[in-house]
Amino acid sequence: MPSNIMPNGNMQNNNQLLLDTFCRQLGYSFTQPKLLREALTHRSHSASHNERLEFLGDAILNCAIAAVIYKCFPDLPEGHLSRLRANFVNQQALSDLALSLQMDKIIRLGEGELKSGGCHRPSILADAFEAVLGAIYLDSDYAQAEAVVKALYLSMMKGIDLKTQGKDPKTLLQEFLQGQKLGLPEYVLVTTIGKAHKQKFTVECVIPTLDIRTLGEGTSRRSAEQAAAKLAYEEVCITDI
Repeated sequence: MPSNIMPNGNMQNNNQLLLDTFCRQLGYSFTQPKLLREALTHRSHSASHNERLEFLGDAILNCAIAAVIYKCFPDLPEGHLSRLRANFVNQQALSDLALSLQMDKIIRLGEGELKSGGCHRPSILADAFEAVLGAIYLDSDYAQAEAVVKALYLSMMKGIDLKTQGKDPKTLLQEFLQGQKLGLPEYVLVTTIGKAHKQKFTVECVIPTLDIRTLGEGTSRRSAEQAAAKLAYEEVCITDI
């Protein structure tokens, strides 16, 4: 027996275990496993990839989320509902959800994308999550896809602060400071490290009038600014002004 049969067998068994775990967390078992495989396949891996399923899943997600928040928040006006939905379906929210489901361990990427850390790239994770919803719809029906969305999102909606939901940290911080008639924060790029395809940025948020300085890190300058603003907002809200 060739020596590579056991390792390959172990690899396949481990991959199937990860897929089974993912389906349990998702709350759905596929009758057509090929649909799940396609949903998890990035275009860098093969010609049969998940972009069409992602297109379908995007529409399903927006409709399902709209129905969930409409029922959960009966007194919320249309504008607030729209902002709330946008907050739940943006790239960062979807990539965070995908990571919580450990999709980074089962996404199929080409060698180059894999080496560059593509399994943790928010855009790839978000698209794959939407593709999975598209696959569920084709494997069963819309009602089943909506049920999966509802189960995943309902816990997130409990106890949310409607005053801040839908606003990013920089906006919240700016609005708070303006309400206190204080100067706007300054964002200073401190460091940029790593290769071009995998950089990490560190940004400092400075509020001179309150003597507050916070550092945020991210894979882009914008995300680093948001991280720094979040820390500053948390600090400024407990500061006696």
